[in-house]
Amino acid sequence: MTHGPRFSRLALGLPSTVPFVGPEAQERAMGRPFAARLGANESVFGPSPAAIAAMQAASGDIWKYGDPESHDLRAALAAHHGVTPPHVMIGEGIDGLLGYLARLLIEPGDAVVTSEGAYPTFNYHVAGFGGVLHKVPYRDDHEDPAALFAKAAEVGAKLVYLANPDNPMGSWHRGADIVAAMDALPEGCLLILDEAYVECAPEGTAAPVAADDPHVIRMRTFSKVYGMAGARVGYALGAPGLIDAFNKIRNHFGMNRAAQAGALAALADAEWLAHVQAQIATARDGISAIARDNGLTPLPSATNFVTIDCGGDGVFARAVLDGIVARGVFVRMPFAAPQNRCIRVSCGLPADLDVFAEVLPQALAAARG
Repeated sequence: MTHGPRFSRLALGLPSTVPFVGPEAQERAMGRPFAARLGANESVFGPSPAAIAAMQAASGDIWKYGDPESHDLRAALAAHHGVTPPHVMIGEGIDGLLGYLARLLIEPGDAVVTSEGAYPTFNYHVAGFGGVLHKVPYRDDHEDPAALFAKAAEVGAKLVYLANPDNPMGSWHRGADIVAAMDALPEGCLLILDEAYVECAPEGTAAPVAADDPHVIRMRTFSKVYGMAGARVGYALGAPGLIDAFNKIRNHFGMNRAAQAGALAALADAEWLAHVQAQIATARDGISAIARDNGLTPLPSATNFVTIDCGGDGVFARAVLDGIVARGVFVRMPFAAPQNRCIRVSCGLPADLDVFAEVLPQALAAARG
């Protein structure tokens, strides 16, 4: 008799890994909580008070499923972006939408292009559907649209992934430059433009893409500046034909109604958004000052984190990171060389940055010793 489930050949061939080890798992391993949580690019500044109130009010109706069409939130987002509701799809964070998109487009053996060291969750979804990843290097710590699109043409890619602003480096391109570079995108290839951090970025970073352009899908989220990472609300902007195709494969009841209500209220609170943007700018300056005080180089950032060049190689940066984590501060680092010479520190409250300022020189001394 056969024992246990009969896994697919694809599943049997996949490694038993996850894209990220969460801070909670690290805390369990250490046996104590972090003193400062500065690794996941969450917003410690929190969601809009109006969003909190909306979610609290919705909790009494949590016995109901969420609206499977997210009708009110789609309508509000469409008005916010000057498009129509058929241009908008809601999902369980950008991560959920990336998974749906891979399921929608990728079959075993299909070519997909990304940057070496870019967002690993995208790679995880592509591998889960049997896609073949082709990677290009960063250029001067920026993703390289020209190289990405050239590689897509070379390998006949169905998908290209590009984050602007970028995680993990915090770098960015002018949106108009990305649109111009799209002239080289091969026919039949879809550009995933991940704009999770665009609310943190300078004016002109968002790509001025035509709403009906079938060659690109833009991803946005309430997890970063809107401070609702735990609610898992992301959305995609794309041509109606592509957006409607999500309805064939998505989890129609994947959104909970409290999260839907919170996102709707957060979107309407422009004053809180501006407040958080100012807090992020102040925190970026603070992190950069701490880095310079310790002889390190902070990279320019258009995100809610600062990537810090530790001045050595990946082995040294890993030792610095391990020292910081061991001293109670959760941070992360890029995974691929040469970007792995850096550590990445999320924006935090003044008290969080005080803890980071205390442990960084200790971790550096230990790594050098």
